[in-house]
Amino acid sequence: QVQLVESGGGLVQAGGSLRLSCAASINIFSIEALGWYRRAPGKQRELVTTITSGGFTNYADSVKGRFTISRDSAKNTVYLQMNSLKPEDTAVYYCNGKVRSRYSVSDYWGRGTQVTVSS
Repeated sequence: QVQLVESGGGLVQAGGSLRLSCAASINIFSIEALGWYRRAPGKQRELVTTITSGGFTNYADSVKGRFTISRDSAKNTVYLQMNSLKPEDTAVYYCNGKVRSRYSVSDYWGRGTQVTVSS
């Protein structure tokens, strides 16, 4: 079982910045991919960004150039630096981890952290 705990959400004005953290209960290099998803009010959950154990990153077009995912292996933590925030970035942000076993890949989720961007 993998536990993921997010922190760092809050209220910020448009154009501002926030950094989210996701602390994993296991060595993050044991997790095939870590990522951030978000769910805005009335919308489906969407991928924001991922980072693989090999360090490859992927971003949604809507956040490219504004958001950056990074990790600290010593702390087993993944970060999401969010700059130039827009009201449309308002959502609950969830940390996701994909752990591969011999026959399958399991998804683990954090409980989410609210990000609200005011105009």
